[in-house]
Amino acid sequence: MATVSFDKATRIYPGSEKPAVDSLNIEIEDGEFLVLVGPSGCGKSTSLRMLAGLEDVNAGAIRIGDRDVTHLPPKDRDIAMVFQNYALYPHMTVADNMGFALKIAGVPKAEIRKKVEDAAKILDLTEYLGRKPKALSGGQRQRVAMGRAIVREPQVFLMDEPLSNLDAKLRVSTRTQIASLQRRLGITTVYVTHDQVEAMTMGDRVAVLKDGLLQQVDSPRNMYDRPANLFVAGFIGSPAMNLVEVPITDGGVKFGNSVVPVNRDALKAASDKGDTTVTVGVRPEHFDVVEHGAADSLSKDSDAAPAGLAVSVNVVEELGADGYVYGTAQVGGETKDLVVRVGGRQVPEKGTKLHVVPRAGETHVFATSSGERLTD
Repeated sequence: MATVSFDKATRIYPGSEKPAVDSLNIEIEDGEFLVLVGPSGCGKSTSLRMLAGLEDVNAGAIRIGDRDVTHLPPKDRDIAMVFQNYALYPHMTVADNMGFALKIAGVPKAEIRKKVEDAAKILDLTEYLGRKPKALSGGQRQRVAMGRAIVREPQVFLMDEPLSNLDAKLRVSTRTQIASLQRRLGITTVYVTHDQVEAMTMGDRVAVLKDGLLQQVDSPRNMYDRPANLFVAGFIGSPAMNLVEVPITDGGVKFGNSVVPVNRDALKAASDKGDTTVTVGVRPEHFDVVEHGAADSLSKDSDAAPAGLAVSVNVVEELGADGYVYGTAQVGGETKDLVVRVGGRQVPEKGTKLHVVPRAGETHVFATSSGERLTD
């Protein structure tokens, strides 16, 4: 087992001036499951390939344990990689696929057979050892690819979107299997995905990348509760956090017809930057519905206007226990899309209006100019 360190690791592809990965700094603990997540083109797969030795490192260093592996070939790094497309040999049986790397390394046949059988038992593949990949389902092939990595007993597992070829239901069950398997084996794992739900449910820690730059690395809970900036706030969470630019006023921020109290230090920090507005983030589950009625039944008398922000209901997703309302609201003269979670028994009709207020203490405040988090 081993720690992994990215020390200002940078990759610039030939013909490009902009780094694909720019001064990446991450310390991964021994036995930790770290997930790299971000949109397409953010540098997450490049980071993994740099660690694997499949991409050159143009600046900085990468260490596995106390060894500097920055310029070592992949075979000398003591890593095992699981790819998106499984990369199984179609003419070999499951057992031969799983044991092939050991065979090349000159491991005795009896030892290979024992390691393959042990891995097959862990992955529930014992009855398939004599089959060829074409006779297996996608989920079984992925488990074979995992088995091939396990038998090598590497210091580090690297996984590049290993579940993206599976259907939705199988993806959920397989990610549970991978996470529990990693905890059982205790092997340091770096896992790449574009699916933030996958990242939040599997990782001990999650690292969010954007345009080659590390935005935040933290536990899933801390990242959900305290996103470092507007990008992380909008990326982590399903449905995503609502982000609304609102004016600063005495005692808080103006949110529709209500003044919502927020941290005074946050407002002072925004004012010191010269901002007259802040961007307030509210998770869909952190809105309170204060009034609900037909769209044309609201009073036009401002003195009698309901509290909060008026949200016109466009689409309702009923999920049984909960419902999600997708609507629009007028904020600062602009039309803004909002998502509000409501109880499964109080789902509004399409075309009605909700008046919503952010729950006290559940707002996130970001600087409009820089996007950085202002609240503690």
